[in-house]
Amino acid sequence: MLLLYNVGIQLYFLLIRLTSFFNKKAKLWIKGRKNSALIRYPESIWFHFASLGEFEQGRPVLEQMRSSNPDIKIVITFFSPSGYQVRKNTSLADAVYYLPLDTPQNARRFIETINPKLAIFTKYEYWYHFFNELYKRNIPLYVISGIFRPNQVFFKWYGKLHREMLGCVARFFVQDEQSIQLLSAIGINNVIVSGDTRFDRVWTNAQQPKTIAAIEEFKNGKNIFIAGSTWPADEKLISSLVKENRDWKFIFASHEISEEKIKSLISLLPPKSAIRHSQIASSAPHLSTYRVMIIDNVGMLSALYQYGKIAFIGGGFGAGIHNTLEAAAFGLPVIFGPNYSKFKEAHDLVELKAGFSITDEASLKVITNKLINDQQFYNEASKEIQNYVKEHTGATKTIIDYINHVQVVK
Repeated sequence: MLLLYNVGIQLYFLLIRLTSFFNKKAKLWIKGRKNSALIRYPESIWFHFASLGEFEQGRPVLEQMRSSNPDIKIVITFFSPSGYQVRKNTSLADAVYYLPLDTPQNARRFIETINPKLAIFTKYEYWYHFFNELYKRNIPLYVISGIFRPNQVFFKWYGKLHREMLGCVARFFVQDEQSIQLLSAIGINNVIVSGDTRFDRVWTNAQQPKTIAAIEEFKNGKNIFIAGSTWPADEKLISSLVKENRDWKFIFASHEISEEKIKSLISLLPPKSAIRHSQIASSAPHLSTYRVMIIDNVGMLSALYQYGKIAFIGGGFGAGIHNTLEAAAFGLPVIFGPNYSKFKEAHDLVELKAGFSITDEASLKVITNKLINDQQFYNEASKEIQNYVKEHTGATKTIIDYINHVQVVK
C-alpha cells in the first residue's frame, strides 16, 4: 500500500506539472514549491492548513499559540495557492511555506529544518511521510476541528495505510460525537469532542466587525442581499432576484474574481445597475444610486455580512457549499444549493429552519419571498441562527487548555 501511495504522489505531482502550462493555480503550486528556501529554527510550532478556509478555521488556535508563546517561531504551511497567496505575509507567523510534496526525503528535510516542538493540522489533510516523521521523532501532532464520515478511506477495507496515519496523531479534537464513534470502531480512542473552532472565529469577528464606509453609503438605508463565495450557477439564479426585488440591494462576492468571471456576472444583471468595488473611488458621490455591488477583491466578505439581511452561500451546485457561519454570526438566514451533505452546520441550520437549501430558481424565489414578506418567520430564523453560533463557541479554549497542560507536564 505504501508503494501505491508513493507512486500516487508522484503521479499527482506530474499531473499538476502538466496542468501548470495552462492553469494559473497549478503554476503557482509548482513555482511556490520550487522556489521555497527554508529557514532553520532551533524550535518552532508548525501549523498546516489545506487552504484559506482552513486557515480561518484554525486561526483562533493560531492566535492563542502566537500570544502565549512569543519566543517560539511559528511556521505555517499551505497545500493550496489560494491559502498561500492570501496569507503568505501574515503577522501570525515567522515563516509561511507551501507544504513540500509528501516524500520521505522532503518530510525529513522539512522537519529537521524547522524543528517543531508540536504540529497542528486543521480539519483534514493526512500526509503519510510527514505524519510518520513526526511520530518517529516523538513530536506531538494534533488534528483540530476534525470531522469524520463513514465513506472516508479510513473506514474502508482498503484503508490500512490511512489508518496508520491516524495512529501517528497524538490527539484528535473533533467536531461531533459521530467522529468519536467512527474512530473508536477502528481502535482510535485519543479523541476529544471540542467542537469547531470556526464558531470562535466568526463569533469574535461579528462582535467587532470592521466598518466599511463605502458599503454604508451604498446601502443607504436599504436591505441588502449578500451573495457570498458564489459560482456561475449560483449567480445565474440570484440574478433573477435582482430583477424582481427592486427595493433591495445586492452584493456579490464571487469565489473567483477573474476579469472573465466578473464580466460574465455583470452580463446577467440589469444594465447600469452594478458597480465594482474597485470603481468606488471614481463614483463615490453617486454610490447610493447603484443597486448591485460586485466585490472584485479578496478578504472583505467576513465584514460585509454585517450590512446584510439575507445571505446566499455559494458552492452548493458544485463541490460543496462555502462558509455559512460567517453570515450566521451576524444573524443572517442563509440560503444555499443542494450539495451540503459534508457540512454538519448546514444540516443543523436546515433542521433549525434558519438555513434553507434550494434546488432551482423557483425554490430560491419561494424562500426569499418568505423571508422578505413574513417578518415573524424572518425574525425567528435570524434569532435561531445567531444563537446557534453563540452556543457552539468554546472549541479554542478546550484545545489550548489541553495542549498547554500536556506541554507543561512534559
